[in-house]
Amino acid sequence: MNIWFYLPLVTGASLLATGALRRYALSRSLIDVPNARSSHTVPTPRGGGVAIVLCFLAALPLGWLDGTLSGEAFAAMLGAGALVAVIGFMDDHGHIAARWRLLGHFSAAIWTLFWLGGLPALQVFGFTIELGWLGTLLAALYLVWMLNLYNFMDGIDGLASVEAICATLGMCILYLAVGHAELVWPVLVLGLAVTGFLFWNFPPARIFMGDAGSGFLGITLGCLALQAAWVDSQLFWAWLILLGVFIVDATVTLIRRLMTGQKVYEAHRTHAYQYASRRYGRHLTVTLAVLAINVTWLFPLAWAAAYQKIDGCVALFAAYLPLVVLAIKFGAGKPEK
Repeated sequence: MNIWFYLPLVTGASLLATGALRRYALSRSLIDVPNARSSHTVPTPRGGGVAIVLCFLAALPLGWLDGTLSGEAFAAMLGAGALVAVIGFMDDHGHIAARWRLLGHFSAAIWTLFWLGGLPALQVFGFTIELGWLGTLLAALYLVWMLNLYNFMDGIDGLASVEAICATLGMCILYLAVGHAELVWPVLVLGLAVTGFLFWNFPPARIFMGDAGSGFLGITLGCLALQAAWVDSQLFWAWLILLGVFIVDATVTLIRRLMTGQKVYEAHRTHAYQYASRRYGRHLTVTLAVLAINVTWLFPLAWAAAYQKIDGCVALFAAYLPLVVLAIKFGAGKPEK
């Protein structure tokens, strides 16, 4: 069985499934109605990210049965992704208390780390660091933050989709370039599933991703990065570099809101990308700007890290520094007037 022939079907299935979910959302009145905290002005159906979840999880066993994907990685991504997606789906249809959502998120992170073996030793500024149980704790926090920050950053048309496509396709190129083709299958499947959804989500969006899709993308991307870390820690840093726009914006926003005494658990629209979309009056401008940053700035640094032309942590610092400056410039975390 040549599983690579199934790849075009992933995009096609995602495209069709998103269209079907749009009709379902309209029939069930699953609509995001604009309010004072919204970045959109037109009522739009939500929950289209379920198509990404279904297409990815349906294709995932093919890689395992073919031997392309290890049983451990298969179990980690299937279990954690499904759990986070179900929690998000239930939240999209009603409301789940934050404490129960967080419990589910940490359960998904623990499941992932159990199957992947925790956090491997990492090369940090030329030194090999083995953190043991502390590394496992940090890895759990990392996974939970990844899935939540992806939810926070899914606030304007096409942004979360473009970020995921840039990261996944960029890493596929790097895997092939440095001789780790065995890691490509799940990453490429995820990117192609998101591509089908983007047809409906590209500005102006006809359906939103919803918590089921954004949380699923966050935990799955985090899982893929940890899988790569066990092969080569330079690849882990490359993942973090390619996801830099989301990581930096969400983290700077959180820190600044904490420092200014804002209630971090309340919904808001004070991320840098949200301020930018209001400044320019269009979602498309910001989404394309993020695409340009990923392609022209972050990918070359991720390439240098993966090829070991530069230490991964040094490349990460070089990648993030201007992103931090940019986030502060656009007012990330600054209270709205």
